[in-house]
Amino acid sequence: MQNRIKIGHVYQHFKGNKYIVLDIVNYSEDENEKMVIYQGLYEPYPKWARPLSMFSSEVDRKKYPEAKQKFRFQEIEI
Repeated sequence: MQNRIKIGHVYQHFKGNKYIVLDIVNYSEDENEKMVIYQGLYEPYPKWARPLSMFSSEVDRKKYPEAKQKFRFQEIEI
C-alpha cells in the first residue's frame, strides 16, 4: 500500500532527516513512472529525485527491523 505524497508538504525519512517535496514529475525514460523531487531541510539543503513508488513505499522490515515508521517517508507537521 502506498501513501499519498503531497507537493509542499514535509516528510521525515525513517532514518530521521526531514525533507520538503518540491514536485512530482514525469520520468523521461518511462511515461508511466513518476519521480518525486525533494529537498533536505538540513544544510547544505540537497535536492534529490526518487521514483514515487519508492518514496511512498513501506520500510523493508527485514532489512530495518528497528524502524519506527511504517513508510519510508512519513508526512509530518513542523
